[in-house]
Amino acid sequence: MSDYRYLTFSVQDGIGHLALNRPEKKNAINDALCLEIEDIFRNLPGDLDVVLLTGNGPEFCSGLDLSEHTAREPFEVVEHSRMWHRVFSYIRSSGLPVVAALHGAVIGGGLELAACAHVRVSDDSTFYRLPEGRHGIFVGGGGSVTVARIIGAGRMTEMMLTGRTLDATEGERLGLAHYVVPKGEAIAKARELAATIATNSRYSNWAMTTGLSRIENMSADDGLYTESLITGITQSSGEVKERIDKFLNRKKPS
Repeated sequence: MSDYRYLTFSVQDGIGHLALNRPEKKNAINDALCLEIEDIFRNLPGDLDVVLLTGNGPEFCSGLDLSEHTAREPFEVVEHSRMWHRVFSYIRSSGLPVVAALHGAVIGGGLELAACAHVRVSDDSTFYRLPEGRHGIFVGGGGSVTVARIIGAGRMTEMMLTGRTLDATEGERLGLAHYVVPKGEAIAKARELAATIATNSRYSNWAMTTGLSRIENMSADDGLYTESLITGITQSSGEVKERIDKFLNRKKPS
């Protein structure tokens, strides 16, 4: 792996740990950071099972780096947004499960980033906000799809219109996080979950992380047909027979 300016990336026991590393900027996302994420996901080691996504410093991610915002023509803005979409799609659809550990600010583009993770763990310090309305802008990192599908378009509209802040408990209730743990324990819990996920079949992890979101966009008939195709792929591997035999022949307690 290359050295990165705005990220750190390490691998241990089949788990890749990607950490946003702009703590002095509250891990605000600029173009260079975005492209570094893309580079990591395009060059993941072949023996990797799970990716752990975290943020260094007191905040997970404060969103778009407005200090680097430049005036653009409308089509340039479209292209810029599409770049974010491309990068974030790697997180959602690489075939590897991504577990995010959230703490502190998860704001704007930071929430769009977090929403790409398949499992999200927050600690008590986590808070969520969509402040785009106050800045005179709109979400551009995919949130109108990814965040809205988690909390609903109505709730997202309300968050953007009012700029309200959701705390960790409210965020979990709405689905922005799947777990809430005491302050400072999110990474440990996320790593524990990542280790569990890493023991799954790679075929199953691939199917769950790339199949379900696509089936959600299909008609019922198309979704059921696609489900059958994915089932055929996952259940015909030699690994499945080995796993089922192990389950059936497991030692029963005396």
